[in-house]
Amino acid sequence: MTEINTELVSKLIKGQFPQWADLPIYPVANSGHDNRTFHLGSEMSVRLPSHESYAAQVEKELTWLPKLRPHLTLPIQVPVAKGNPAEGYLWPWSINRWIEGETVSLAAIEDLNQLAGDLAAFLKELQAIPASDGPPAGAHNFHRGGALTVYHEETKMTLENLKPILDANAFHEMWDLALQSQWTGTPVWVHGDVAIGNLLARNGRLSGVIDFGILGTGDPACDYVMAWTFFDSESREIFLREVGCDEATRHRARGWALWKALITYNWHDKESAAAVEAKRILDVIKSEYGQQAGKRI
Repeated sequence: MTEINTELVSKLIKGQFPQWADLPIYPVANSGHDNRTFHLGSEMSVRLPSHESYAAQVEKELTWLPKLRPHLTLPIQVPVAKGNPAEGYLWPWSINRWIEGETVSLAAIEDLNQLAGDLAAFLKELQAIPASDGPPAGAHNFHRGGALTVYHEETKMTLENLKPILDANAFHEMWDLALQSQWTGTPVWVHGDVAIGNLLARNGRLSGVIDFGILGTGDPACDYVMAWTFFDSESREIFLREVGCDEATRHRARGWALWKALITYNWHDKESAAAVEAKRILDVIKSEYGQQAGKRI
């Protein structure tokens, strides 16, 4: 496939949107995995799927984000144009309005408890939007919002692979608990990838949410994984309380965080940054689960 770089984006813009051909184009600092993102002037960005498996996300965002945006207090990306395959690039792509802000990090946020409340408020707004016509969880969004059982075999195999270096028994127990319940409520909108790379901050506060490629409808538990991947113990409880997370949903949410951390740790060299971060998350999950188990005794 043609390399996704500034030269390619320039050719695509000149060929399909000549009115913007004179705007500067340069890569976004934190571009992400599913898409490659570039600045287009100061007010727009260009997003190109990095693989065929992510290409359908373009049409989904074009269809749904303009409908969701009026219901949300925080800014989200809104597509302004759709690009077509050309110049050796094989898939559709999009141009979006740029949202000011820096990627959420401990340095960018003044108060984790405030972030927990702000993020919970955003997710509650998202979940309140009627979702009956939205796309149900499935292969298109890697089953976010669906049942964790779809990843059961992968998780069991990963735990077996990691048994020599992890406390597999404890993680098996958590995973079994996660599988024991299902969402029985009306399906709600889920972002599908609520992670710091998709959250923006300004002046120390949450200021925007981006990358809705894994958008779908179903069980909101998948949107709560930041309770273990980023928040500390106090802000975690604030976040889970504010989104209205009951015990069963907490088990499923922990299950989503566990699955992702396990496969990430299994896939990477154990000294790599990704593996080190995954191991940190696994340690957090194990510690939090032990504390919650102690409270239930």
